[in-house]
Amino acid sequence: MTGLARTSADLDPRRRRILYRCWHRGIREMDLVFGTFAETEIAGLSAEELDEFETIMASDDHDLHAWITGAQALPQEMATPLFARIAAYVPDFDPVTKASLDARHGNI
Repeated sequence: MTGLARTSADLDPRRRRILYRCWHRGIREMDLVFGTFAETEIAGLSAEELDEFETIMASDDHDLHAWITGAQALPQEMATPLFARIAAYVPDFDPVTKASLDARHGNI
């Protein structure tokens, strides 16, 4: 997915800004996690959930990546139902290599 499979025309300005920020984080893996989550759920988030979402998004991408992939323990303050929902949108983080492509296409 390259981003924005949904239109933002039906969203209020705050949700549009959040959706844009989700797809333009700086680390592609976090674009995929946050962008996919936002495309699916941004319209239904409450004002309180939007506040929490923006707080989570303010975290460093490298930290978020480590927490979501389990490389580092999730800090207690991030252990929320909303963070768990976001983390459930983990795309395939396996690196693409010649060997993995050959295996996928039966060229072993």
